[in-house]
Amino acid sequence: MTKVIHVKDLKKTFITHKRKHGLLNAVKSLVKREYKTKHALRGVSFDIEEGEIVGFIGPNGAGKSTTIKALSGVLYPSSGVVNVLGYTPWKDRVKYVTHIGVVFGQKPQLHWDLPPLDTYWLNKEVYDIPRKEFEKRLNHMIKLLDVEEIVQTPTRDLSLGERMKCKIIAALLHNPKLVFLDEPSIGLDVVAKDKLRDFILDINQRLKTTFIVTTHDMGDIERLCRRIIIINNGVIVYDGPIAKIKSDYLTHKHLDVKFNKLDKKFRFKGCKIIEASDYELKLELDTKKQTIKNVVNYLITEFDVADIIVQDPPIEEIIQKIYKQKEK
Repeated sequence: MTKVIHVKDLKKTFITHKRKHGLLNAVKSLVKREYKTKHALRGVSFDIEEGEIVGFIGPNGAGKSTTIKALSGVLYPSSGVVNVLGYTPWKDRVKYVTHIGVVFGQKPQLHWDLPPLDTYWLNKEVYDIPRKEFEKRLNHMIKLLDVEEIVQTPTRDLSLGERMKCKIIAALLHNPKLVFLDEPSIGLDVVAKDKLRDFILDINQRLKTTFIVTTHDMGDIERLCRRIIIINNGVIVYDGPIAKIKSDYLTHKHLDVKFNKLDKKFRFKGCKIIEASDYELKLELDTKKQTIKNVVNYLITEFDVADIIVQDPPIEEIIQKIYKQKEK
């Protein structure tokens, strides 16, 4: 397969100044400043092949955004080698950006006072997309994501989830070879998330588009990615199949159960009570000992349940487990 991304020993250092609070310290800092060095990336290396969907995850401040900015060409690293689609992103930016798509969850990428449809037609001109090809691609994407009415509504009147779907269309219209997705399912309900994930998989399978997905939603990672890269403190701590993460580290689920009335004690094999109140239980389920289905069936049968939320443990917990395993 063709190698799309090659990263070798990528490092980025930021130098910032610090001072204590207060007017006097502000004046002092004008004359003499204390500087501190932050190592955002400490020698990151990985390769990504054409057509892969790779999850790139880690806690806040781990180095995800810094890496993505270097790969997309908006940040100049301190040292290291980055080759993406045959380009050095920050040096060949003008030629390079026509081959990539970028979606950042909280960044404005649509014209605020215009409907997304107007942005799409503007992008057609910017990327010089042939009209027939553009219209065919646009209609296909609008139908897949079920946004026929949404794309005709001013962006300012759309919800966060609706804007995310529209931004993803904008990022894919010029048929990029590589797409960076940051929190793609933020603001979406369960049904909309499934549609979006199916849409991404469809584009990937039909066009061999390569995706890098950064997210805190493990549901996105499990549904979309076969491979996952975990970064923490500027260092890659895991690079491998998602199946291994699931079997080795995602062995527990968290259940938040709310009751209309909790009138008897909860006991069930494989479950541990983390917190308890008169109307709520927070449980930890060992999936090697018990299935989610059995626990949910037991709760619904034996208790007056109002709501059940099942969640994966936070990514920070998974990283801690990885560190502990490496230390052994």
